[in-house]
Amino acid sequence: MASPFLTLAVITTGLYAGFMITFLVAIMPGLAALPDAGFTAAMRRFNEKVPGPAFLVLFLGVIALPAVAAFTEYGEDGWPLVTVALGCAVVSHLVTIAGNIPLNQALADSEGGDDSAARTAFEARWNARHRVRTALSLAAFVLLAAADI
Repeated sequence: MASPFLTLAVITTGLYAGFMITFLVAIMPGLAALPDAGFTAAMRRFNEKVPGPAFLVLFLGVIALPAVAAFTEYGEDGWPLVTVALGCAVVSHLVTIAGNIPLNQALADSEGGDDSAARTAFEARWNARHRVRTALSLAAFVLLAAADI
């Protein structure tokens, strides 16, 4: 039987991956249809609201819970899957911290300036990094779910 930490890791990572996929397949394509001023305003508001308490629980949980599960599952059949899932989550967070967050900050700093230039500097680079972290988050979820079977 899997540990409760592994089950919580699956749930948390699944919610986080779902959040990432929602941005990838619905929110960003919807925003792409907006004019520059609408796009930049919407992204600035998202970037202000996303790092709230619920998101931070998920953001930290996708690292902490698999780490605890990996430790408590040592020697079990699912342990290698949990460890690789944890690695995917860590790399995803590194992409967020080193890639997406600086872009978010640059977009915030450009408020009141040229929205077209701000969007050009932001959108494609942010989306490329977001695709990577979404794929890593989804991989982490699948690996954890496989380990929990």
